[in-house]
Amino acid sequence: MTRTAVVTGASSGIGRATARRLAKDGYRVVLVARRPDRLAEIAEEIGGLAVVCDITDEDAVRKTLGTLGSCDVLVNNAGGAHGAEPVAEASTADWQWMFDVNVLGTLRVTKALLPLLRRSASGGTIVTVTSTAAQVNYEGGGGYSAAKHAEHALNETLRLELSGTPTRVIEIAPGMVHTDEFALNRFAGDRSRAAAVYEGVDRPLLADDVAECIALAVGLPQHVNVDQLVVRPVAQAAQHKTHRGPLFS
Repeated sequence: MTRTAVVTGASSGIGRATARRLAKDGYRVVLVARRPDRLAEIAEEIGGLAVVCDITDEDAVRKTLGTLGSCDVLVNNAGGAHGAEPVAEASTADWQWMFDVNVLGTLRVTKALLPLLRRSASGGTIVTVTSTAAQVNYEGGGGYSAAKHAEHALNETLRLELSGTPTRVIEIAPGMVHTDEFALNRFAGDRSRAAAVYEGVDRPLLADDVAECIALAVGLPQHVNVDQLVVRPVAQAAQHKTHRGPLFS
């Protein structure tokens, strides 16, 4: 029987890479995102199903994802950051957006698909992509870190509440990942500020690297739960310590 994986934020970055990777493992992938053109392109490439849905819209989530026939794996990947101002200068609207997408979006999608996951013949697996910002705070990252801390709390609580069932609850927490859009969106399209994040870093993580970690955790036997997998590039020893300069020949 073909297994079904639902991936949110699937039109770009880690979501797109994960959709490709799970399709390679034989999953029928349901790709969820807001942008229909990009979504249709990747869905056609991997033979998946494109579902246009804004996860900040509860009615849309219920109407689109609530009608799916099956779900064996859910990858809660949709999220992002807006702004890098100190708390004293922070935009309330930016913080509200980050909580709505990263935390409440994950909540909405998980609630909609949990009945299908619990009926999965394999037992069901929920993967949530958080961040190392869910563990360590840093200047200018208050809003994003607060949202990711909350997303971590949601995931950990869900694991406790599903104790006694075969459903796995996994958290993947990436450090520095160089994607086309994350930093660019954070800095409102300022390409120079976005580029500076990765300047001099020898081989930051790529979306494909994180997708491999997700596939590894999902592919383990169902009785094996990876509670939390923290993954960083070698150049990033900690959230606050990144080596900038050559490392690899």
